[in-house]
Amino acid sequence: MADLVYRAVMRDLKQKILAHQYSKMKLPDERTLSADYEVSRSTIKRALDVLVQQGIIFKKRGSGTFINPLYLKNQAMFSYEGSNLGITDSFKFDGRKQAIKLLNYQVIPADEEIQQDLFLSEDDFVYRIERLRLIDDQPFMIETGYIPIKINPTLSSSVVEGSIFNYLEEVMNKTVTRSYMTLTVAPSTENDQKLLNLTPTEPVGIMEGVFFLDDGTPFEVSNMRVHYKYMRYNTFVSINKE
Repeated sequence: MADLVYRAVMRDLKQKILAHQYSKMKLPDERTLSADYEVSRSTIKRALDVLVQQGIIFKKRGSGTFINPLYLKNQAMFSYEGSNLGITDSFKFDGRKQAIKLLNYQVIPADEEIQQDLFLSEDDFVYRIERLRLIDDQPFMIETGYIPIKINPTLSSSVVEGSIFNYLEEVMNKTVTRSYMTLTVAPSTENDQKLLNLTPTEPVGIMEGVFFLDDGTPFEVSNMRVHYKYMRYNTFVSINKE
């Protein structure tokens, strides 16, 4: 019976999330939800924990529980769980040399979409970082990322020519531990064809996601366009039965 109760709460929360019934993308606290649903706080906690595992919500230490904007964008269920390393460490090519070419680095105001993805206000600014990743001098990925300046106000162009996540951990004592991502395939654009040496008939793999620090703070929203020959991404996925 307890299982049925928490699952009913979970399903109702999903419906309310999709109906945009929570302002500022934030859920009420556990005590309020417990009173609203007339169930124990342990039941609420169990329902929320499952939604976290499914990538629908995330908890930010000291601030509350927030809705993952990617879930609303896709209107789909997905689950991604586990420690997430940056591209430098998560893509391995049997000892072949990786390199990064910085294509664009600038500071811009956060537009509405970036504000939503990174929970920023309209007066916040972000770094816009576009990089080309190479293996043995062969391009395999175009990476465009947006990082809030207020999280790391000293992020220089020399830093972004290397591993940003490693710099964050080694110098800033902050760690990226989770990301919510979508993986798709699309026809290549003229820019893809130029930078990745593709023909007009060849596709690209697309990885889009938001990366989070260990305290739940959204750190970066990123779009990665991958040469189809290298579109292999391994991860652990939790399957949650309802």
